[in-house]
Amino acid sequence: MLCRVGQLRRCAASLGQALNQVAASRQKHTLPDLAYDYGALEPYISAEIMQLHHNKHHATYVNNLNVTEEKYQEALAKGDVTTQVALQAALRFNGGGHINHTIFWTNLSPNGGEPQGELLEAINSDFGSLQKLKEKMSAATVAVQGSGWGWLGYEKDSGRLRIATCANQDPLQGTTGLIPLLGIDVWEHAYYLQYKNVRPDYVKAIWNVINWENVSERLQLAKK
Repeated sequence: MLCRVGQLRRCAASLGQALNQVAASRQKHTLPDLAYDYGALEPYISAEIMQLHHNKHHATYVNNLNVTEEKYQEALAKGDVTTQVALQAALRFNGGGHINHTIFWTNLSPNGGEPQGELLEAINSDFGSLQKLKEKMSAATVAVQGSGWGWLGYEKDSGRLRIATCANQDPLQGTTGLIPLLGIDVWEHAYYLQYKNVRPDYVKAIWNVINWENVSERLQLAKK
């Protein structure tokens, strides 16, 4: 009887380990495909920048996030709180980098366009006009010290659009509570090869390839 019980316990432990491995494999983060070619945003963002930015920088965040999460799960299983705490910075940085860039790629489009419908109404209501939104968001984004992001976000409590900035790869929602609609990456790897250290020229240019349809879709989802 004891032998039978021991076998059942070993079987349950083995099955649990297998299930954990399956769950872990399903939770792996992957680099998202772009909906356009690397050169599609030229002349505003060069193909070389896009390829390096997506295939190297974003890929690094994804890989490091997966490694960090594996370490965190191990620490969690062992009850190792010290290691869990120590990994928080890497989770925030690489997790934020993955979240931010995944939004960023969809915010861009070679088709550009203009905001319409409910999004345009919200912009006019909260900023006065699209031009004023561009001016205010550009000024805030250019002024980011060091590396970071400029954001247009949705404040659920007030139902208003807000402009915010985040340092490094801090995610907008996790940092401010605002739901991200539109992000502008002002890490130097996003523009230096083309615009050198003239960040204002890059920020001015990027408005030509904003995917306003995607921003509008994000606003609709944020309101639900």
